[in-house]
Amino acid sequence: MALEKILIVDDEDSIRNQLRWGLAGEYEVLTAGTASEARRVLQDERPSVVTLDVTLGPADAGPEGLDLLDEIVERHPFTKVVMVTGSDSRENALAAIRRGAVDWYAKPIQLEELRVILRRALHIRHIEQAQSPDAPPSRKRYHRLVGESETMRRVFGLIQRVAPTDANVLVAGENGTGKELVAHAIHMASGRRDGPFVPINCGAIPEQLLESELFGHERGAFTDAYRTREGKFELAESGTLFLDEIGELPTHLQVKLLRFLQDHIVERVGGREPLHVDARVVAATNRDLQVMRSEGRFREDLFYRLSVVSIVVPPLRERGDDLRLLSEYFLEFYGRHHKRRLRGFTQAALRAMAAHRWPGNVRELENRIQRAVILAQDAYLRPEDLDLAPAGDPPAALPTLQDARDRADRELVVEALTRNAGNVSRAARELGVSRPTLHDLLRKHGLEASRFRRPELPDDEDDPAES
Repeated sequence: MALEKILIVDDEDSIRNQLRWGLAGEYEVLTAGTASEARRVLQDERPSVVTLDVTLGPADAGPEGLDLLDEIVERHPFTKVVMVTGSDSRENALAAIRRGAVDWYAKPIQLEELRVILRRALHIRHIEQAQSPDAPPSRKRYHRLVGESETMRRVFGLIQRVAPTDANVLVAGENGTGKELVAHAIHMASGRRDGPFVPINCGAIPEQLLESELFGHERGAFTDAYRTREGKFELAESGTLFLDEIGELPTHLQVKLLRFLQDHIVERVGGREPLHVDARVVAATNRDLQVMRSEGRFREDLFYRLSVVSIVVPPLRERGDDLRLLSEYFLEFYGRHHKRRLRGFTQAALRAMAAHRWPGNVRELENRIQRAVILAQDAYLRPEDLDLAPAGDPPAALPTLQDARDRADRELVVEALTRNAGNVSRAARELGVSRPTLHDLLRKHGLEASRFRRPELPDDEDDPAES
């Protein structure tokens, strides 16, 4: 039986050699020291799993591994990627998970831990292939977007249809809905995916600097212009320029943008020669450009040039069960990152999340769950962990006999652990049950014995729960 192919992508010879010898016999191990070499191996060998170093090449060259990850996710959807990161670069690891990596681990490499991660990655690959060999990996994910509601499926369908064209796209939606992720998905599904994706927030840059940022400037064009500088349009050559918050663009720059959309011509500040640039424009806004157009604050001709195709990203409150899907995704993601073993949400927390209006949308949800993962004291997140007010109770159902027994069991366990300062052995003896039985009760009710510890009280016997 042929061995599964594993590709090790790392610019350190020692690591490639360590993994080649350490995994020999279990897998057919392929190696690559550069991104270009990895692309060749991917194309020729089609490995099942790739371990990919976040930083390939010099440390100051940026996370080139993330760029290669994007290519693998788009071009080899069934190849699972495990990111490798240094102990001081977990932010890059988190970014990699968001961009489609199936897992990550930190150097120095522990072979036994890596073996477990590789087996898990292969298991995921086999499940996806068994479900549908020709379909995208998951109906719940499209590029870096997560969702399965009908509203998001419509968004995915629009992206698929417009991406292969060069049409300008206007992405509308409230703050925090994921407009940049939509723009990036359009880029990665297009024929320009090998080119750069260049984002710029038109509302975050002072007006006097924005023109230079967008169109570049010539040396001596203004004070401190000591050298010629390319603008974002030129940097997006052969790729996609993402203009976020396009409604904040000043009127005189709207004219220059319109010229580019008509002729693909830009002029640097202080320049005399027109420059031809081949870049696609995707714009986004959280404002009503129709109203701004009627009030004369946004050019009508520019509006129609930008919105050849419009995609409206729905707010979180209109995405139905996506709230639960995203909540579980962020809980698992940040639980692993912060090394917290959390099991889920209480029913009260789920009701509170469903009742909340989410004015900050997905960004707010992510922020609240990350905070809750860090600060929660129980295995299940409660409304107060999420900084949400409890929702009104649902119509009261008559308690069953089992409900009453469960409440009584929990109260007795809590009281026993409190009296015995969290010592499981003594609490079990007091309750007249075995230690395994008490551990089962702790798991059932989402309790942790360590919560009841009082350091100032010494234990007079060993507690297996803590050993």
